[in-house]
Amino acid sequence: MFRKINDNISVSQQISLEDVATAKADGITLIINNRPDGEDLSAPQSADIKAAASAAGIEYLAIPITHSGFSVPQVDAMIAALGGTNGKTLAYCRSGTRSTLLWSLAQAKQGVAPDEIARLAGNAGYDITPVRAMVDALAAGN
Repeated sequence: MFRKINDNISVSQQISLEDVATAKADGITLIINNRPDGEDLSAPQSADIKAAASAAGIEYLAIPITHSGFSVPQVDAMIAALGGTNGKTLAYCRSGTRSTLLWSLAQAKQGVAPDEIARLAGNAGYDITPVRAMVDALAAGN
C-alpha cells in the first residue's frame, strides 16, 4: 500500500488507523497528511490519525492540499518537514498523487534535477506532468 519514492519517503492513499501500526513496523518516524479534513467524512480525519501516530510514537504533521493547487508556504512546509526528520516519512492524501506532487515541488526547490524527480515519482507509479512546468521553474531558480 505504501509506495516508496526513495529511501526517505513513501506515499500512500488515505491511511486507516490500523495503517499507522504498519507504518511504525516499516520504520516510519513521520506521517504527513496532505488531505484536508472534510474531503471525505467517512475517512479518518486529521485528529484521528494524529492521535494514532502519537500513540505509536510517530511524529505527525498536516499540510493539507486542496484541489485548488499548491502554494509556496506548502512547499516550504514540506521542505522543513522532510529536513527536520532523521527517519523515514510517509505522506498521504486521497490517492498519493498530491503528496507526490508536493514532494516533487519541494525537491525541485532544493535543486534536484527535474528528470530525476520525474523518474523517482514514476518508479512509484505517479506522473508529475501536472506540476512539471513548476518543477522545472523551481529547479531553474535554485
